[in-house]
Amino acid sequence: MSPSPFPVRIAMWSGPRNISTAMMRSWGNRSDAVVVDEPFYAFYLKSTGKNHPGANEIVAKCETDASKIIQGLIGPIPQSQKGSGARIFYQKQMTHHLLPQVDREWLGAVKNCFLIRHPAEVITSYIKKNADPDVEDLGFRQQAEIFDSIYVHNGIAPPVIDARDVLQNPERILRLLCHAAGVEFDEAMLSWPAGPRETDGVWAKHWYEEVHKSTSFQPYKSKDTVVPERLRDVYERCLEYYDRLYALRLH
Repeated sequence: MSPSPFPVRIAMWSGPRNISTAMMRSWGNRSDAVVVDEPFYAFYLKSTGKNHPGANEIVAKCETDASKIIQGLIGPIPQSQKGSGARIFYQKQMTHHLLPQVDREWLGAVKNCFLIRHPAEVITSYIKKNADPDVEDLGFRQQAEIFDSIYVHNGIAPPVIDARDVLQNPERILRLLCHAAGVEFDEAMLSWPAGPRETDGVWAKHWYEEVHKSTSFQPYKSKDTVVPERLRDVYERCLEYYDRLYALRLH
């Protein structure tokens, strides 16, 4: 794919308990990129009343008007992070935050990419914070819905990457992703300084402890991913969505 005209706005759609924050670190370490962390999170919490860690603080401190959020995502690239040199606006997006009432027209103004992870790994990680998630909490259905709408509109499948593939060979998958997004790969994406960032959401203190310690994508390790019997139906439903996107992944 030939390089895209700049600026490039990349919306990376992921569910929870993925490597989405590490991926944000990767893109944020580029000298030509700025990032935004889950811009619809406060809107989602205010709209649904979900009892997430730090929910009141998130709603109080972050934008909750979906139309204003969208204007920020498709408007001029924020330059406060890196002066005037930013040409790429990387948007870490959670699929379940894009509620049905949010207009989808703006998706045509960004390059939509999809980060998937096997639902067994997602569920066994998620239940450490929330013991009884439902399908809507895990984002697989919404991810497939967003993917399908982009596929139908553009007539071509948008880029999909799988977390395990990234961890097993970060450079190869990031090169494929950059090519699909129409930007040059940058080796700065392979490592980054430890610690928090000003661009981290106010929820970072609840969720980002391990990411703050990291300096690169951690090698993939097989884990105990036995899904509790009470969540078998949720798992099977999520697996159907995951398998469909997995078959189309870059690898």
